[in-house]
Amino acid sequence: MSKRSLDFSGLNREYLKYLKSKETKSHPIIDKIGKLKTFYLPLSKWIYSIYKKNQKIKIIGLSGGQGAGKSTITAVLKFLLKKLYGLEVCIISIDDFYKTKNERKKMSKKIHPLFLTRGVPGTHDINLINRIFQKLKKKNFKPFFIPKFDKSIDDRLKKKKWTRINKSPNIIIFEGWCVGAEHQKINALKKSINELERKYDASLIWRKTVNEYLKKYKKIFKKIDKLVYLKVPNFNQIYYWRLLQEKKLKLTSKNKEIMSKSQIKDFIMHYERITKQMMKEHLKISNLVVYLDKDHRSRRIKFIN
Repeated sequence: MSKRSLDFSGLNREYLKYLKSKETKSHPIIDKIGKLKTFYLPLSKWIYSIYKKNQKIKIIGLSGGQGAGKSTITAVLKFLLKKLYGLEVCIISIDDFYKTKNERKKMSKKIHPLFLTRGVPGTHDINLINRIFQKLKKKNFKPFFIPKFDKSIDDRLKKKKWTRINKSPNIIIFEGWCVGAEHQKINALKKSINELERKYDASLIWRKTVNEYLKKYKKIFKKIDKLVYLKVPNFNQIYYWRLLQEKKLKLTSKNKEIMSKSQIKDFIMHYERITKQMMKEHLKISNLVVYLDKDHRSRRIKFIN
């Protein structure tokens, strides 16, 4: 399959139209064309080069801290890979596989109260993710539905509102904040890294259980052919980006129930340990690293292998 001939002025118009739909008036997306040239087009070309080696279905992992722009990036990549290379792309977000609120309530009572909050390993249905991957890679593909999680109600939607996958993909983009993360050694868990751990997990039960769950995630992470990691400037930036996400959620959600600034600070503490570990080990766990600045621009791209 060769690169398709395309009117780039038309490509730019469609690309800009999509990004406009993701903006808020108070936080416009800057340097749109710059991002297309220095980030999206090189990344699309790299993914296509991986696929064309044997033209078999490839799973591309995309991970990075909360608010790094994973959802927008995957949507733009899907658009470009289709337009430029004629590839069918299926996006799988680990967020859509959060366990239901009732399932997490049971975990919070049986194991530890902190499991009520979605996010950390143990709060995803990895067996369901594994089955979805198997269905997507079947030679005799049949249309099916994948879950959809609504963060505004903190629960999985009913099956009638799930997303239908109609075509067999060439590329599966598997995105999520902890995709590709590796578990820590027990000694590394002993020291609390924030107020949440000090106040609510002095016994280490929660962080040790999360760590054990993360080991089990290997069975799905091993299916990833290549992993792209979005390196944020620092952990504090995640708070501001997560705050922006919540503002966008308010605009698009009928429920309108969003988290306050203090609630967001508490919320991201659940993610802090693994996020910082991934930031530290990003060269070890990934095949390509995108270094972002505070305005979500790609400062540089580092190809590892």
